[in-house]
Amino acid sequence: MKRVILVVMDSLGVGELPDADLYGDVGSHTLDNTYKACGGLKIDNLEKLGFGNIEGVKYLNKVNSSIGAYGKLMEKSRGKDTVTGHWEIAGVILETPLNTYPNGFSKEIINEFLNKVNKKDILGNCVASGTEIIERLGDEHVKTGYPIVYTSADSVFQIAAHEDIVPLEELYNMCSIAREMLVGENIVGRVIARPFIGSNGEYKRTSNRRDYALDPFSKTMLEYLYEDGKEVAAVGKIEDIYNKKGVTKAVHTKNNMDGVDATLRYMDEVKEGLIFTNLVDFDMLYGHRNDPKGYGKAIEDFDNRLEEIYSKMSDEDILILTADHGCDPTTESTDHSREYIPLLVYGKNINPCNIGTRNSFTDIGKTVLDYFNIKNDINELKKIIDEYQVTKIVSGLPKMLDGTVGIQGEKVLDFIEKLKKHVDLPIDFEDERFTTSISERMLIDADVKRKKRKEVIDKLAAVHILSGYMQRNKL
Repeated sequence: MKRVILVVMDSLGVGELPDADLYGDVGSHTLDNTYKACGGLKIDNLEKLGFGNIEGVKYLNKVNSSIGAYGKLMEKSRGKDTVTGHWEIAGVILETPLNTYPNGFSKEIINEFLNKVNKKDILGNCVASGTEIIERLGDEHVKTGYPIVYTSADSVFQIAAHEDIVPLEELYNMCSIAREMLVGENIVGRVIARPFIGSNGEYKRTSNRRDYALDPFSKTMLEYLYEDGKEVAAVGKIEDIYNKKGVTKAVHTKNNMDGVDATLRYMDEVKEGLIFTNLVDFDMLYGHRNDPKGYGKAIEDFDNRLEEIYSKMSDEDILILTADHGCDPTTESTDHSREYIPLLVYGKNINPCNIGTRNSFTDIGKTVLDYFNIKNDINELKKIIDEYQVTKIVSGLPKMLDGTVGIQGEKVLDFIEKLKKHVDLPIDFEDERFTTSISERMLIDADVKRKKRKEVIDKLAAVHILSGYMQRNKL
């Protein structure tokens, strides 16, 4: 039974992307700059996988013979946030970046929010660091009970509230209301609950964070696995990022080590499928807080747990380690950075090698689906369209004998509607009521064996469909 254990080391980027200047991230290299700030890192297990051999990684030890495949991935989507990165990993590329709000949210948005959550006012409504804003506005929040609303360079609407002033369920309800509001022209990628505790100007965030994302804009790796009957176990904020789409079981975690523990428990439970883990401490506790030493220790702590994961892997299991963006803790910015992400792949049947630089995070999702022999039909069609410079698509449309569209025809129409979201080409239909039976008769007359007929009948029927279309249109 096959399993893939996919671990996102949240924000552990490996160097600026070619377009980093468009995002203000020139010079960002989360891994290397953390290494320098710490005076070195002891991460023997990651180095054995080939982490130091990745092109552009300067300071880690390089190994002559890695035990894993290694490389790095470019981001095709526009953006550098959690949702964009994770969605692309699972096969969804965003051509247009999600809205950001560098000047805070409009009066219309805030007033609608206040009316719906039955509050008189909010605090903040600005771009801010999560730790800085609760230090600055925490006392006023405790006094007034007004929620603290803020954003960042990412597409987020964040609500911070003291757990003793606004109970968690009330905070989560406010976030659910905001999530329902912030779509269409006011879309945001995530609404995030940011509970905190403390008093008298000394406040700290708790582990009761909750993310409220959008439905992915098209089908993801998780949904393909689910539809194929595989388990999809989500650890950390994975369930929230994909809005539960394709997830069969999930657990939220308090920190990185809790995330590793949950991953190990799922390795005891999941017999076949994907265990998808996000380790958020790298990003939330250290990247955004510009704490390179804390970041470095978190990498070392994770490295120390890798052998526990190895010990629970069967001969057919694959471990994939990656990230979703950068968040260089050594730069002036407290926001994410536009970086390459690492790719480390380990398993008994994995050929240790340098896989170089791949041009999209989607290679991860494709690899997972390929491993389970699951085809992503739309992506395969897009490859054919690009390779052969297709200018028009002709689809067979199965109809009933009376000319109406039946169940099978409805399935075709539904697929074509999905396809239109991904390809900008004219699509015509051709009646295929008799093409399969004609093809079957031709193969029987040619004395083709039944097994072979099954292999070729769809291809022959497609030839008849296209031929009929060309004759009808005098092409």
